[in-house]
Amino acid sequence: MRLDRFLSETTPLTRSLAKRALKNGEVTLNGDPIKQAATQIDTGNDEVLLNGERLTLVGLRYLMMHKPADVECTARRGLYPRVIDIIDVPKVERLQPVGRLDVDTTGLLLLTDDGQWSHRVTSPRHRCAKVYVAELADPMEDETAEWAVEQVAQGILLEGEETPTHPAILRFVTPKKAELTITEGRYHQVKRMFAALGNHVTALHRHSVGDVVLPDDLAPGEWRELTPEEIASF
Repeated sequence: MRLDRFLSETTPLTRSLAKRALKNGEVTLNGDPIKQAATQIDTGNDEVLLNGERLTLVGLRYLMMHKPADVECTARRGLYPRVIDIIDVPKVERLQPVGRLDVDTTGLLLLTDDGQWSHRVTSPRHRCAKVYVAELADPMEDETAEWAVEQVAQGILLEGEETPTHPAILRFVTPKKAELTITEGRYHQVKRMFAALGNHVTALHRHSVGDVVLPDDLAPGEWRELTPEEIASF
């Protein structure tokens, strides 16, 4: 890798600022000052120091967050804080949400800078199951609840769509609280499914994605790295 690129990959410096740091004699390679931006380095063996601090490439990262409400899954700054604003890691701007949650939806959010892994999780072909817990405006009891379960199991034609949703699993915890397992990621899908059933979602929480479950001890706004087993489960 070119030395100026290595500097921009391992520090907040842009390529132009990296070249300036080189010209100013702030960089050493294996103990020797070096100023040539195009110098090729072995990222696994060469030692690069910037002002005496050793630099190390940031590898691929896989995180889970307990997304709180009023936080956006977007790269652009808007009315609300972004999820990457509450994660303290180097080069945090490279992390991308693996599928998105609405600003008012809470729960499990996966983030990574591994595009291929993200595609495996989100691709409709892989039918990755996602479990949501929805609080409802109106109670659904007895025959109404049974009817809703049957409709969801068959697939629902959402407003504005030409094909019904894939078969899903609906389970009522209480008449106003339901657990919905889906294998798609259509726009506002969970909310639109309950709207098609004649109800309204007042709060929505994602409990799991595939085999990865949000831990009970991970508080809203907290995050951790995925385990090797969780990464490999997709």
